[in-house]
Amino acid sequence: MKSYLIDLDGTMYRGNENIDGAREFIAWCIAKQQPFYFLTNNATRTRLENVQHMEKLGFKGIREDQFFTSSMAAARTMQKFSTKRNAYMIGQAGLREALLDAGFKLVEEDVDFVFVGLDANADYESYSKALSYLVNGAKLVGTNNDRKLPHGKGYKLGNGSIVAMFEYASEQQSPKIGKPYPPILNEALEYFNIRKEDAICIGDNLETDILLGVNCQVETIFVTTGVHTFADIERFQIVPTHKIHSLYELMSE
Repeated sequence: MKSYLIDLDGTMYRGNENIDGAREFIAWCIAKQQPFYFLTNNATRTRLENVQHMEKLGFKGIREDQFFTSSMAAARTMQKFSTKRNAYMIGQAGLREALLDAGFKLVEEDVDFVFVGLDANADYESYSKALSYLVNGAKLVGTNNDRKLPHGKGYKLGNGSIVAMFEYASEQQSPKIGKPYPPILNEALEYFNIRKEDAICIGDNLETDILLGVNCQVETIFVTTGVHTFADIERFQIVPTHKIHSLYELMSE
């Protein structure tokens, strides 16, 4: 049976608001024993925090082991890349959990890696400290390269913009790990024990969720409940396997 790899913000919810059909779709998956997991570029929340957020929105039957984040992808990718484990991080609880789970030590001396995840509370001092480690030989690792994030009628800086700042200042490039790049999918498939041919990526963002599937030759379902519309398919020339307006369209008896 195929397994759904479902995006969160824009597909399951918008911030703290429900998306019509999302809770019903998850309930339908559970009732039909349809395997589903969540694959997100959001590096801020722990797996438990993701469960709690969705439960507050009325979702039921969600488990911690159903989530895979860009923080987890970054930590697991670098774990395989090197035996070194000393890390300095800019980020929140989700990145901290992922690094500790992967065997990294959070230090402020002899730093091997600087992991950068989104952190609204990070300041000039922490950025400067991270830059010093990078200039002295630490490896820059961004969890994802999201340029900007929709917020109300405007936008907030995405993690990719912060990573780009460090790339410019340190004169080194971060590996590309989060959506739409293959490492996050490869690590998620291994984590969930899913074959690539059995995976279906579901999401609202053509440039991340759907392009990930295109880049990795994985089946995709594009839903217009978030960032993009059907008209954007032609504009971006990113073509999903299937396109729907609502998750209700995936439910059948």
